[in-house]
Amino acid sequence: MNKADLEQIAASIVAQDKGILAADESSPTIKKRFDSINTDSTEENRRDYREMLFKTKDISQFVSGVILFHETIYQNGSDGKPLVEVLTDQGIVPGIKVDKGAKPLAGHPNETITEGLDGLRERLEEYSKAGAKFTKWRAVISIGDSIPSKYCIEANAHSLARFAGLSQEAGLVPIVEPEVLMDGTHSIDDCFRVTESVLKEVYDQLNRSEVHLEGTLLKPNMVLSGKSAEGRATPEEVAQATVSCFKNTVPSSVPGIVFLSGGQSDKEATINLDAINKYAQTANAPWELSFSYGRGLQAAPLNAWQGKQVNMEKAQDVFFQRALVTSAARNGAYNSSMEAV
Repeated sequence: MNKADLEQIAASIVAQDKGILAADESSPTIKKRFDSINTDSTEENRRDYREMLFKTKDISQFVSGVILFHETIYQNGSDGKPLVEVLTDQGIVPGIKVDKGAKPLAGHPNETITEGLDGLRERLEEYSKAGAKFTKWRAVISIGDSIPSKYCIEANAHSLARFAGLSQEAGLVPIVEPEVLMDGTHSIDDCFRVTESVLKEVYDQLNRSEVHLEGTLLKPNMVLSGKSAEGRATPEEVAQATVSCFKNTVPSSVPGIVFLSGGQSDKEATINLDAINKYAQTANAPWELSFSYGRGLQAAPLNAWQGKQVNMEKAQDVFFQRALVTSAARNGAYNSSMEAV
């Protein structure tokens, strides 16, 4: 492990104005998205769609890194050029999702554990050879009746720590993603309590594993009301709760936090990110507060594309616009007038 290299990569990903495009949808997930636009999820269509995003003119102004799926890191574009090179030639850092998904946690109904540690050391070596510079592992925590359990939090935090240690051993920056889902009717206070418990356990496990925190990034949920809650919290309340929760739990040695959009609409994810950054400036938050959005960046261009070659330029314009406004929110400089294309 070269700590200086890890630190440099992590810092470049959360550079001013920039954030991450999460293009690591699993095969079932991207099929659902393609189904919504009546497009077959073939390997060629998946490649064309992602290549369209990666080749959007000047997108490197706002996108510093892209999380890839296993299929994509080995794909060539329509012109034969490896998609990894399409990114690196623009100064965009390629990364890779390395977990194998959340599976039922034995003995704990309605809770999950993320799998994928078996053989991970060898897979990381191969991904590094393929050009990856960072990795991502997602743990999933639900809020509901009597959940999450302490055991679920501990088990997922332990897996995140093992993943992070193995990633750094391979010279790759780990993005640690403990996502507390917004599904449900829970209050923002419930989300605060659970997110705080999760993050405390995650950083305890990372420290016990001797992970070099300066060479990591955190990809968390915002502290939100449940999606189905009545009287959902305002962006200002989300900002205060989120920054306060993280100041209680996330060491200042972590260089950046890259929020997931996590089921929020494009507009909600943008407004909340903007409010968080505005509040963080007054609260002297010690980290860069950026984004790692999948749906929050892709929903609009996917709808514009509709699986048709003739719509590619239009879809790229829409993607560029979403990246522009998300970048503004990342700096606490967003306003709704920016939404006009």
